Amino acid sequence: MLTRSRAADMTEHPPGKPDVRLVTWFFPIWYGLFGVIICVLTRVTPPPRPDVTDAGKVAFFTEHGLTIQIGFSLLMVLLGGAAVTNGLILYHMKRMSVGSTFAYGYIAGMGVGALPGFLLVAVCFLTATFRPDRDPSLIGLLYDVGMLSYNGSLGCFTAAYLVLAIAILYDKNEIFPKWFAYVTIWQIITEVIASQMFLFHSGPFAWNGSIALWWAVVIFSVWLGALIVLLRQAATHEPADSPPPD
Repeated sequence: MLTRSRAADMTEHPPGKPDVRLVTWFFPIWYGLFGVIICVLTRVTPPPRPDVTDAGKVAFFTEHGLTIQIGFSLLMVLLGGAAVTNGLILYHMKRMSVGSTFAYGYIAGMGVGALPGFLLVAVCFLTATFRPDRDPSLIGLLYDVGMLSYNGSLGCFTAAYLVLAIAILYDKNEIFPKWFAYVTIWQIITEVIASQMFLFHSGPFAWNGSIALWWAVVIFSVWLGALIVLLRQAATHEPADSPPPD
């Protein structure tokens, strides 16, 4: 009888804390919207070619100007969702046995990376499409600054990924499995390699290259997919009546 009662209770009340579960479901929804914005609307991933003339850069903004404006305008509204998703990772990092320093290091590193990684390309592309009759050389400059900022600044996130990996390796509470730390280290490697795109106009190390971009895209996709699953597991395994982390 007692077993039946417990089973019914578990059915009525899913494991974990309601607010954490809510943000856990928000996490993949936000990244899905973000993917639509950068891949379908603004077309910064996959990125346009770096080895084009100013006329080619003007043609890019002329052809995709409306969707760029729609996409980055949406991103300006939705970008705060990134703070919510990063806050969820901070929450679980504070549940680890390593203390809060790593958690604050992660959130600060992600905040620093977001400035050149997302906001600057949005401002550059929106400025280029706001007055398409500008001097083509200025349009070309905005094109280059936007893409080099968006892709070349990936290294800004390495400090955040490093403290996350270290925290997982030293954590005794097993919030995330150890293997995820090594996947995160691969994230760091690909983002350091991506910094080479400042030196190349074409080839594997350019901003649209097989090594600087596509290798990083594959690793990030694996990392993000694993993180979504692990965040759900972490939320489910946390007792609903556990005290909030310090």
